[in-house]
Amino acid sequence: MHRSQLPPAITRLLQEGTVIPAHPLALNAQRQLDIRRQRALTRYYVEAGSGGLAVGVHATQFAIRERGLYAPVLELAARTAQDHLERLGERRPLVMIAGLAGGTAQAIAEARTAVSLGYHCGMLSLSAMRGVDLDTLVGHCEAVAAEIPLVGFYLQTAVGGIDLPASFWQRFAAIDNVVAVKVAPFNRYRTLDVARGIALAHAEERVTLYTGNDDHIVLDLVTPFAVRRPARNGHGLEGVIIKIRGGLLGHWSVWTHSAVKLFERIRAARASATLDTSLLALDARVTDCNAALFDVANNFAGCIAGCHEVLRRQGLLEGIWCLDPNETLSPGQAAELDRVCREHPDLIDDEFVRSRLDRWLAD
Repeated sequence: MHRSQLPPAITRLLQEGTVIPAHPLALNAQRQLDIRRQRALTRYYVEAGSGGLAVGVHATQFAIRERGLYAPVLELAARTAQDHLERLGERRPLVMIAGLAGGTAQAIAEARTAVSLGYHCGMLSLSAMRGVDLDTLVGHCEAVAAEIPLVGFYLQTAVGGIDLPASFWQRFAAIDNVVAVKVAPFNRYRTLDVARGIALAHAEERVTLYTGNDDHIVLDLVTPFAVRRPARNGHGLEGVIIKIRGGLLGHWSVWTHSAVKLFERIRAARASATLDTSLLALDARVTDCNAALFDVANNFAGCIAGCHEVLRRQGLLEGIWCLDPNETLSPGQAAELDRVCREHPDLIDDEFVRSRLDRWLAD
């Protein structure tokens, strides 16, 4: 599938920027898929106002592939999301992004599965390609992009990502079927590498940046990245502004209704070209919340379990079980979650969830 085949409303929404939560995996005590609660999560994200969903990504746990859950989980999310939009009487686009992983053959197979299930884009993890040369890495991306419009993924090294220089992002952005990049290295220098690569490829009108830097969400969304590149006429340099338009975030898998309200505030500020200091100050507060969610004190060991714990406390999940029994909360992480909920009550959405939970869990 080529990007030209996407519904115009999907392309427009993706390019304008929106809130896209990274969809978690609901399991029961036997670490099997809990279909009822998986549906409830999807309904939560739709009703909270998300503009899309990313399924089969890091937050969904890459191990779903080994458990034979990849296609079932993608299908369940796509069907539930559309059914819930219809139930709400809403006719609006929802960008569906499928996580793609593994070597070239596996990633291509997953891309074909995603297309068959109605997904619009595939977000490509490159962790399995660790150690290959740049030509091989770009060739891998080109092969997958032949199957589905592609979203790049710069995953931070602490959770399995690999370092990717600006020269890679220039060549990646030059691939015709690339539509976006999720920038998530949790590193300002590497974030700038992505912006430079897109600018050098002259792809800024086609390739939309989404923040995955959960440690700097607000600043990413308000910062214009000023990049210099060789002028098209061959004389000197020209400046180009690259902007991060939306967010595709594990952080936004929790407190999503509040995230949507924050994003709308940011978008209004960008449109008016005025940024008040109270909005900028939110960056530190959101980052403080993320430190607890993602277990920064323990080098992100509890990053998935921390999000699960918030969803468990709200009643959306029954427990915090992950496919890997060793993935759980770190010592002190629950207390940190208590603290940030107490100190930043305006950034959570417990009441929103409480008022709708029974309906989301009803069938």
